[in-house]
Formats: sequence, C-alpha cells, structure tokens
Amino acid sequence: MENLFENQDIIDVNIEDSVKASYLDYSMSVIIGRALPDARDGLKPVHRRILYAMHDLNITSKSSYKKSARIVGDVIGKYHPHGDTSVYDALVRLAQNFSMRAPLIDGQGNFGSVDGDNAAAMRYTEARMTRVAEEVMRDLDKDTVNFVANYDDTMKEPSVLPTRVPTLLLNGSEGIAVGMATKIPPHNINELLEAVLYTVDNPEATADELMQFIQGPDFPTGGTIFGRRGIIDAYNTGRGRVRIRAKHHIETRGKKEIIVLDELPYQVNKSRLIELIANLAKDKAIEGISEVRDESDREGIRVVIELKKDTMSEIVLNNLYKSTPMETTFGIILLAVQNKEPKVFTLPELLTVFLSHRKTVIIRRTIFELEKAKARAHILEGLKIALDNIDEVVQIIKSSANDADAREKLQDRFSLSHIQSQAILDMRLGRLTGLQRDKLEAEYQELLLLIAELEEILKSEDRLNEIIKEELIEIKDRFSSERRTEIEDSYDEIDIEDLIPNEPMVVTITHNGYVKRVPIKSYEKQKRGGKGKTAVTTHDDDFIERFFVSNTHDTLMFVTNMGQLYWLKVYKIPEGSRTAKGKAVVNLINLRPDEKIMEIIPTTDFDESKSLAFFTKNGIVKRTSLSEFSNIRSNGVRAIVLDDLDEIVTAKITDASSQFLMIFTSMGQCIRFEIEKTREQGRSTRGVRGIKFKHDTDFVVDADVITDENQELLPISEKGIGKRTTVSEYRLTNRAGSGVISMKLSNKTGNVVGEVLVDETQDLMALTSIGKMIRVDMQTIRKAGRNTSGVIIVNVDKGDKVVSIAKCPKEAEEIEVDENGNVIRYTEDGEIIVETIDATTVPTIDESAKTQETDVETEKTEDLDKDEEE
Repeated sequence: MENLFENQDIIDVNIEDSVKASYLDYSMSVIIGRALPDARDGLKPVHRRILYAMHDLNITSKSSYKKSARIVGDVIGKYHPHGDTSVYDALVRLAQNFSMRAPLIDGQGNFGSVDGDNAAAMRYTEARMTRVAEEVMRDLDKDTVNFVANYDDTMKEPSVLPTRVPTLLLNGSEGIAVGMATKIPPHNINELLEAVLYTVDNPEATADELMQFIQGPDFPTGGTIFGRRGIIDAYNTGRGRVRIRAKHHIETRGKKEIIVLDELPYQVNKSRLIELIANLAKDKAIEGISEVRDESDREGIRVVIELKKDTMSEIVLNNLYKSTPMETTFGIILLAVQNKEPKVFTLPELLTVFLSHRKTVIIRRTIFELEKAKARAHILEGLKIALDNIDEVVQIIKSSANDADAREKLQDRFSLSHIQSQAILDMRLGRLTGLQRDKLEAEYQELLLLIAELEEILKSEDRLNEIIKEELIEIKDRFSSERRTEIEDSYDEIDIEDLIPNEPMVVTITHNGYVKRVPIKSYEKQKRGGKGKTAVTTHDDDFIERFFVSNTHDTLMFVTNMGQLYWLKVYKIPEGSRTAKGKAVVNLINLRPDEKIMEIIPTTDFDESKSLAFFTKNGIVKRTSLSEFSNIRSNGVRAIVLDDLDEIVTAKITDASSQFLMIFTSMGQCIRFEIEKTREQGRSTRGVRGIKFKHDTDFVVDADVITDENQELLPISEKGIGKRTTVSEYRLTNRAGSGVISMKLSNKTGNVVGEVLVDETQDLMALTSIGKMIRVDMQTIRKAGRNTSGVIIVNVDKGDKVVSIAKCPKEAEEIEVDENGNVIRYTEDGEIIVETIDATTVPTIDESAKTQETDVETEKTEDLDKDEEE
C-alpha cells in the first residue's frame, strides 16, 4: 500500500486553489459563452447559433417554413452542445411578438401567449427568419467577421454577426450569470437609428443629447412609464429603475363604471393578473369590484373590471396599482460582453460600440469586395490580351502538347500570370464574337470604377460614415415602427392619499388637545338661532377650542401659541363619529408641554409667491415666504420669535391678490392697513407692531387677509351676537395705529371672540364651550353698520359661550326644522319637501330665536377715528 503511487506522476495541489481555478473557469464559461449578450450584435451564443444554423439551411423570409425540430437538431448537433429544450426555448422567444420588439424568427404554430401558455412541441411548430434577421445576417459571407471552431473543432461558426441593426437595444436582453446579471429593455427602432445617426456626426454626444431622440424603453406590450428619473440614471450610469403601468380606459354602463385594460406592463402574465384581481375582490382586499373577465381576442388585450354602483374608479385603480402587477418595476442593467469581458455600459457607449462594429464590418466587406474586383479585373486584362492577339493565341494552343504546355507558352509569350493563362484556356469560343468582346470591355471599365470607389472608402473616414448613414436610413425606411409605450414626465409614489376619497371634513381640537375629523355631512344645517347638535363628547374639565373645515388630501400646517409650525395630512387625523372624543394631538405631532394649536392652515403647495402672516396676542404681525416651511421636520420649526408673555393668536396665507391686513381685538377694536406695510422676513425674526391697544387689558383675538374692499366681515361675540359689515367701512390707516370700533359691546354681547369673511356660498359654523356646533346660512344674517352690535346669530345656554367660528361648504340638500316639528328639505332644484315626524325627535328651538331679527343694540357710538396712530 505504501508504494501504490510510487511510480505515478503525482502533483500536490492545494484544494482551495483548485476549487478557485475550477469555479473561475466555470464562471467565465457562463459569462462569455451562455448568459450575457455581446455588445456588438446584442445576441447570446445560443441566439447567434440558431440564426447561423438557419442561414446554413437557407431558411430566409422568402423560403418555406421548416420544422423547428430540424433547426434545433442542427444547432445542437453542430454548434451548441446543450439540451434541446434550452435551444427551443430560445428559438420560441425570438418568435414572440410580446417578448421581442422586432422578432427575428417568423413562427408558424403555437409559440406561447401573454397568458403564460407554453409553446407547442418543436415537432409541431415551424419557423423561418424575418426580414430583420436577414439584416442581422447580411454580408456574413464577405469575410466581415471572424469565425471560430465549434465545440468539437470540426466546423466553423461566427464569433459575432455583422448586424446592420442595433439589436441589443432594439430587442433588449436578460440573463443571469455568476455574480452578475443583465436586463436591457427593448427600444423603438426609429428612435435608436436617429440616435445612431446623430452619434455618427457627433461622436462625443452625451446621454442627455441622445435623449432628444431616444425617449426611453419601448416595450412590445405597450404600457405607460411613469417618470424619467430612472431612464436618465440608466442612460448615464448603466443602471436605473422605471415603473410601468397598464393602460386603461373607463366605460360607463348606467350608473356603474367599467375599467378596461388595453395594455399590460412588460412580461406580466395576463391570466395570473386576472386571477389575482378576482381573489382580491373576493377577499374584500379591494372594495368595489363586482366582476372581472377577459375579453381579449386577436385584435388585442381587453380585460374588463366591472365596478359596483357609486364606486369611484380612481380609488379602485390606485388599489390595483398598489396590490397587483398592473404596476411593475423594471430594473435596467446595461451589462454586456466586450472583448470577452463583462462591462456595464452607458447609452452613448453602447451606440459607440455598435458604430465601431459597423465600421469594422464595412471596412472588411470593402476589402473583400476590392480583392474580388481586382482579381476579376486581372482576369479580364488577360482575356483582353488574348482577344487582341487571338490568332497567335489559337496557334500556340494548337501547337501545345497539353494544357500545362499551353499555359506555360502563353505566360512566356504575353507575360501573363498563371490565373490569366488558365482563364484564356477556359474561355469559350463564343467569347470571340464582337458583342462578347464589347461586353468584356464594358465589364472591365466598370470594375475599374468600382475599384477606385472601394479604395476611396478605405482612404476616407467621411466616405465610410456616409455609407453607414445610408445603410441606417435604409433600415429605418424599411422597418419604421410607431412607439407603443407612453412616457409620463413625472411619477409620484402611490401613497395612501391616493386610496382615500377627497372629501370635506370638520376637524375639531379640544382645550386638552384631542383632535378628530368628521365628515361634514354629519352636521345638518339649521335656521339662524338654532340650538345645533353636539359635535363632540368632552369631559367636565375639557371643551372644544378650535375647529376648521378642510379636504382629506390637504396639507395642514399647525401653528402653535409658542410660534412653532408642524406639518400633517388631514387623512392622517383619525376619523371619528360626531360624538367621539378624538385622539390626542401629541400622538400625531410632537408638541411641547403646555403648547397649544392656535391655527391650522390647509394648503396644497408651498409656492414662493405665497407667504404666511402671523398675528400675536400683543399685536405683533410678521410675514414669511411659504416656501420656507416646505420641509417641515417631525419636531416642527420655529416660525416666529416671540416676546415674553406673548403668543400666537392666528396665522393666514397671503398671495398676490392680498391687499390689506385686518386685526381684531377682544374689546372691539379693529385696524386695516396695506399688506406692503409688513415686508417679508425670515423664520427666526420677531416681526413688527400691527395694532396699538387703547386698554392695557385688551388683546388680539383674530385677524384676516383682505383682497377686496367690497368684502364683508362677520364678527361674533361671546353671547352669539354678530353682524355683516363691508370692509370699506373700516377706515384705512397706517400700521401700528389704534384703529376703529368693530362692534359696540355690552353685557348682552360679551367680548369679541372672532370674525370671518362673509361668503354667501358657504355656511357659518359656530362652536360653544360645552361642545355644541351650530351651522347657519350666512344669507340669513342681516347687514349692519360698523359701529353697531348686530343681531342674534347663535343662541347659547346660560353659562355657555361661543369660543370659535369658521366657514364651511354648503350641503347639496338643505334641511331645516320649523316650529311645528316638521322637517323642511330643499332639493338642489329648489323643490320644498315637508315631512311630519315625531315631535320627540325634533330639536327644540329656543324662544329667543323668534326674536332673531331684533337688533340687540342699534344706537351708534362715537367713532374712534380721532385716535392717535403710531
């Protein structure tokens, strides 16, 4: 046993080194010889061998179809030592018009479908090359590419094809090698050739320049690409991600909407998609779908999704995009093989590689044709000599013992080459006629012109580029195709906002910091003086302090008493019932201890042309550009620097239409001044004085932005007294003045709690301290002069008082309750419907409402116009 290996040639090898070397060889074999395409012709070895085998069999676009099994047999027998299944699968893909933007094989039979159906067995299907494939193979027999030995070194096969078409970008490619992968999307041939033509004249063209011609991928199945960012990244770096959505249109049938899918994202299985949608609808994961069916035919795809009555198609679509392959992501990796090495290319680099390949092919073709033309001209020169000396040539041939003797005598007599003398011996006697002699001379002259032209091509770079451009234009004219995939300029990620209906909401905040949103339809409108309904259930030590009306998709800016500003979407506020308590604001935004929300401002953008005006309790006002609040942090940002014992009262958005700012105080003062009196300042500033108080105990309760002097103001007092007054009645003064009287106050009115701008297309909503919300039509409120008290707007119980007011949209159907307990409904057409209901269910109307048209106080008081202004 000790001498078992004594006389054998044994080499000690480290097993680690052996495994590394073997795995490296395997990896390079997979990378170069199987999984990745060549950057020049855009084909993997198996695809190249399939086309070459068909070329050998002369299966062109004009020939009859041949059995796929015959083609596969030739491929695996001569060039591709792998299983027949892999070869046939590659052949099938080359024939699928839903996989290839320009199929290279024309298939006859079942070659699969977008439903994921497999192709029929190769013994049943037939195939031939398409016209595009012929352009890929053109000039192969003119020594344009190198040939290498096949796997058993018995035959030769091309290492690359002399394609006239940028196949790599036209049809794309996908493959997974060892440690790397490629995923190149298909493109439109018109756009590609335009970009290549531009690159011929501009070799240093950038990706941005080329994108003037190439908009982006063009998938054979169509669809819509959202966003250009991923395309730009892919063309500049070789890697990017694009999102593709199915194309659809909406049909209506009665009161129901029908979503019809016309095109699907690339490589999406239609039958699986339909099955998934049906299961989601069945499991109630997506609401509103009543039926899903496939009505596709030879004319194209038609997937019908019927919706239930009153279901919004946009919401269903957004859910489908989020939960199904109706929206997919295509990760672009422009990886290909160049000089037997894998490399990630940019778009300009790929086009440059293709152009370089075309130049090499044309140069080699030109050399081949030039050598052929010179060889023929050489023979013709010998024939001409023979014809000029025909009698002597005939005599030499007759006197010769054999062909070799005649050939040597001709070479010696006329200084001919071996090829020329052999051609003379092979010449038929019919060539001696005058007509044939003229043809011979004409052919010789044509060859001389051809030789000169070919030599010029080899000498001139410009002439070479002209030929490239002529061939590209010819390809474009023959195979022009319209773009199938649309590209949208922008794409926004699907957010939960897209899945929520955009509808008006009443948002309420209590003194202890509880917030909620309730659909505005939950509140019925009442006559002026009505008692209202409970808007929220509060504890004994809590009451509603702020409320407003906004849409669910709006962005909310929370301005606190401490001068901080926070950001939140309305739909992120929990929705509750009309009497629900709500959720603590501290759970939604990061408020500091003792920090309170003073104003909630809805906005849809942060345009630089807009600004945010802040008003403090001590009469300070400041304007800051709205764009400075576009990037709000979770812990908020400082909006204004406050003095000691000062706090924010309210904040308003201003724009180009804003003319005046108006400030209202608790003791009935008001000032109006031009908005230009307060210039825009940064966030971390104090602001300027807006109003001077006549009483030390007075303070600002509200403020507003005015766009027109004909607007009307509606101030409300604690006891529910209010009036409508035109803005023009408030004298225009300088900033920091004392202003004029806005409302005559008494014990019956209480102090002013706030004001709103009158809009008769909206209703007024008032909130009391014990949680009652009352809705009043502004059209029913009487107009009065500035220096009056007004009329009863809201009846409040003893011990209760109005704490906040706001405007809200009108309802489509108005509801009122008369004194006899009848419900009066006003339809949109103005029709009045009276319904008698149980009196126990009718809200009681306070007796004081009967005197709602009576002025509380009508006597005028002396104007404050004579007050000093700073």
